Amino acid sequence: EVQLVESGGGLVQAGGSLRLSCAASGFTFDDYSIGWFRQAPGKEREGVSCISSSDGTTYYADSVKGRFTISSDNAKNLVYLQMNSLKPEDTAVYYCSAVDRSCRLSVGIYYWGKGTLVTISS
Repeated sequence: EVQLVESGGGLVQAGGSLRLSCAASGFTFDDYSIGWFRQAPGKEREGVSCISSSDGTTYYADSVKGRFTISSDNAKNLVYLQMNSLKPEDTAVYYCSAVDRSCRLSVGIYYWGKGTLVTISS
């Protein structure tokens, strides 16, 4: 059974940090890249970051560049999203997903986790 399980969400004050984790199982980890998405209340889901399994290249949305860092532990099938200097507008449910191996989201988003809630207070 394919599973992507997010953890690490919570409530923090603006300026604080959180580290999200995504644990993957039930599929060959190297066959997919892992992306992080988020969906704020009343807004569409948006891509936040991705780490390519093909060459390790990382990608970030402009809104999080310089504040968020994606990394992976391939031996443990884990992907992390370190989030620093958090802002109230970062409040959202964060999802990890298994995507195209080169992080080409238009090519394929194959599996989703159930999400973890991140709330940033001002």
